[in-house]
Amino acid sequence: MNDSKYAIKNALIYTTLVSVILLTPLFFYFIYMKNIHSVQNELFLKQQSLLIIKSMQEFNQNDEYFEYPRFKTFESGLYDKNFKPIFSLIKGNLSNFKEGYYLDESDAYLITKLPKGRYFSADYLIIKNRVSFAVVYEKVVLILFSVVIFILMLSIFFLNRFALPFKRINEQLDNFIKDSIHEINTPLSIINVNIDLYNRKNPQNKYMQRMKAAAKVLSNIYNDMDYLVKHDRVEYEREQINLSNFLKERIEYFSEVALMKNINIVSEIEDSITILMNPKQLRRVVDNNISNAIKYSYEENSIRVSLDLKAGFCYLSFKDSGVGIENVDQIFKRYYREDTLQGGFGIGLNIVSSIIKEYEIKLEIQSELKKGTTFTYIFPQKMLLL
Repeated sequence: MNDSKYAIKNALIYTTLVSVILLTPLFFYFIYMKNIHSVQNELFLKQQSLLIIKSMQEFNQNDEYFEYPRFKTFESGLYDKNFKPIFSLIKGNLSNFKEGYYLDESDAYLITKLPKGRYFSADYLIIKNRVSFAVVYEKVVLILFSVVIFILMLSIFFLNRFALPFKRINEQLDNFIKDSIHEINTPLSIINVNIDLYNRKNPQNKYMQRMKAAAKVLSNIYNDMDYLVKHDRVEYEREQINLSNFLKERIEYFSEVALMKNINIVSEIEDSITILMNPKQLRRVVDNNISNAIKYSYEENSIRVSLDLKAGFCYLSFKDSGVGIENVDQIFKRYYREDTLQGGFGIGLNIVSSIIKEYEIKLEIQSELKKGTTFTYIFPQKMLLL
C-alpha cells in the first residue's frame, strides 16, 4: 500500500466533509456581509440625498435657473406624487414606488419624501446606484480557500501521525514477505533441480511425479507473490514473443500438475502468432489461468486451451470442466476465494486483472455452476506483430 497516497486520499475526504460542514456558517457570514455592505450603501445614498436637498435649500429664488447636482457615482431625480419625473438623471424605469431603501438585482434605490411644494413642486427625491458585492465574494472565497488549505494540511499531518504505527507494521510485513520469498526461492530451486536429476537417472514413479507437480504449484504461488511485491518498483519492458510456442511450453510445464487429477490438457493453437508483451507478465496471465483451470476442474476431465486469429484480433481462451464461478464480479478482488478448500491466496486473478488493464486486453467470461468456465482474452491489434 502506498502510505502517502492513502494519507492524501483520506485527507481530501476529511477536508471535503469538514469544508461542507463549514459552508453553513460561511453562508450565513456571506449573507451577513452582504447586509453590511447594503447598509453601508444605504448610508452612502442618504448622505448624498442630504447633499442634494442642501443644494436645493441654498438655491436663491432670484437666480435665473437652478443647476441640479450631478455625480459620477450615482444617479438622481425629482418626482411628483405619482412618481412622474419632474427632472431626472435616472436611466430606465422604476420598478418600485415605495419610500425607503430597496434593492432591485444589482441596482439600489433610495426614495426620500420631500416637504410638499417646497422643492420645485417635487414630492420625492430618488437616488440610484449600482451595488457590487464583488468585495464580499472575494473575501468569502479567500476565507474558504484559506480554511480548506489549513484543514487539508492539518489533516495530512495528523493522518500521517496516526498512520505512523501502521506504516511501521506494513514495512515490517513487506520486509517479512520479501525475505520469505527470497528464502523460499532457494530450497524450491533445489527441490526442482534434484527431482529433474532423479528422473533422468531413475525410472519414472508416481510419487516423484506428485512431488514434481506439487513443486510446480508452489513455484506458481511463489511467482505470483514475487510479482505482487515487485511490480510497483520494476519496469516491465515489452518484447517480441511467439505466443504459440510460449503457450505450448506452459502447457507442457503444467501437464504433470494436471496428471495429479487425471486431467488432460487439450490444445488448439494456431502457429506463428507473435505479440509484443513482457514475458513475465504474459507468464502470470497464462500460468494463473492454466493453474486455476486445473484447480477447479473435476477429476478425470479435460481442459481446452485455444489460440487463434479472428478479424485481426488474437483470441486466447481457457476452458475447464469444473465447479464454475458463482460471483464473477468478485473473483478479481485481491484475496477473494470462492472455494477456500482449494487453497491459494486469492491473488492470481487480481494480478491478471492488473496486467490486462495495462495492455488493454479485453476479457470475456462464460461460466455455469457445476459445468465449467471459459476465460477468453482478446488481444488488441496494436499488440500483434503480423
